[in-house]
Formats: sequence, structure tokens, C-alpha cells
Amino acid sequence: MLSILIPVYNYDVCSLITELHKQCLQSGIEFEIICLDDASSQFLTENQKLNQLTNSSYAILDKNIGRSAIRNLLAQKANFEDLLFLDADTLPIHSNFITNYILQINKDEKVIYGGIQYQKEEPTKSEILRWIYGKSREALSVEKRQISPYLSLLTLNFLIKKSIFKKVFFNEEIPNLRHEDTLFSFELKQNKIEVIHIENPVYHLGIESSKTFLKKSEESVIGLKYLVDEKLIGVEYVKLSYYYQIVKKYKLSLFLEKLFLIFKSSLKKNLLSDNPSLFIFDLYRLGYYFTLKK
Repeated sequence: MLSILIPVYNYDVCSLITELHKQCLQSGIEFEIICLDDASSQFLTENQKLNQLTNSSYAILDKNIGRSAIRNLLAQKANFEDLLFLDADTLPIHSNFITNYILQINKDEKVIYGGIQYQKEEPTKSEILRWIYGKSREALSVEKRQISPYLSLLTLNFLIKKSIFKKVFFNEEIPNLRHEDTLFSFELKQNKIEVIHIENPVYHLGIESSKTFLKKSEESVIGLKYLVDEKLIGVEYVKLSYYYQIVKKYKLSLFLEKLFLIFKSSLKKNLLSDNPSLFIFDLYRLGYYFTLKK
């Protein structure tokens, strides 16, 4: 009835799989849990113990194939029609997590997103930017997510039918620079596949350092520009590219690029501090967009 699909890379997924396995058994459904490790170098011994659980498997790929390809491969390996994708660094908050998704299963072609939350305790100061960003921009209520149902879809906790996934899957041709979830949601919208938002969150536990998150954010801006330049998404779909287009229209992009380069170090200093500003984070990403050439 339900295939739970988890891409893994250098992360201990034992707590996640044990909890999911327990909830599936309690619900009495027919299920499978498939974990594919994208050629990790860490936690291999710990994770291989998961093969001892019924209806569960953990396998390691010979080479790293990237975030998009591994999700597509997981879907191909699934035996059931209903696919529940979860990231390795998540953990269900409630004991009825699986039951809540089961209640959503019917014949309708739709995608169900349960949402995410971040733990209330502040992480170390070196990780504060990722935590603040996540709590403010990602851990949204159902009501807020429904305002922009497609853009609010994060691919770390969602249910989708295999029949839909055969039509709208993750693009393996784009660079492995993030925003694959943005392209995925855009194509769902283009195909008129409804995205339903429910309150069934997981904790996002994998909070990286502010320095790493800022580097990934720069990669994300590069990835977004690629999608726009290649006309894979509309320029107005994401606010960052939309604002860039407005600035470009008024011939201010060169001026703002130079301004960004002057103040880049100061902006970066704030973002890597103990009290980073999300307003400055937005300015930094927009300014970084200006520096990218086609």
C-alpha cells in the first residue's frame, strides 16, 4: 500500500527508520521502506542494521548520482502506488504521522505535503543562520503554505502517486546546484497537479553551519539563474529572479552589482555573526544574482 522512500548521504537514519517502521506496524498497513545511500563514506555500518527490520532495505550505490537521480531511482524501485518521500535528516513529530498520510490516500491525483518544523532550542551560534531561516521561511502553518501552494512544497516530506511521478519527476539534466524542488513544483503546477497542504510535520534535524548554508545559498542562486536562463521555469515564479528582472528592466543591475561587491564583506560578516538578519540575507542573494553572467 505504501512505499516510504529515503535518499541517504552521510547521515545516520536509524532513528528515523525505526520510528517509521514502528508506526507502519501499528497502523497494520502493507508497506515497504527503501533507503538508497548515494555512495556515502559515513554511518554505513550503523545504517546497514536496518536490513534486519521487516519490509525494510538499505543499499549503497557504487557512485554518487545526485539528489534528483536518486529520488527517481527510489520511485522506480517502489512496489506500491503511493510514495512517501522523506529526507534522511528528518524525524516525525507525532506518533500518528503515518496514519495521517494514510487517511489522505484515495484515487485522486494529488500531492500531499505535511510540512516541517525546527526544534525550539537554539542550535550553536555557528548554525544560527540556518535555524533562523528555517523557522521563518520554511516552518510555515498550513494557512501560510496555502497562499503559494506550489512554492511552499519542500520535497523532504511529501506523498505522491507513482502515476503522477511518471509524468512529473526530478530533472536529472540540470546541474546539481539545488532548486530541483523548485523545478519539480513548477512542473506540477504546469501539469495542473493539485498540491494539498496538511498539518503532518517532521522535524528538520540536519542544520549545517552558517558558513556552509551561505555557500549552499550561493549555489542555489546559481541553480535558480540556470533554470530561468534555460526557460525551465518562469522568471516570475521565484521572488529572487522576479526582483532581478525588475532591476534589469530599469537598467540598474550594473550599479547594484558594483554596490554589492563593495559591501559584500560587510553583509557576509552579519550573516556569519551570532545575530544574522534575514533582510540582509535576501539582499546578499539578490546582489549575488547580479554578479552572475549568462
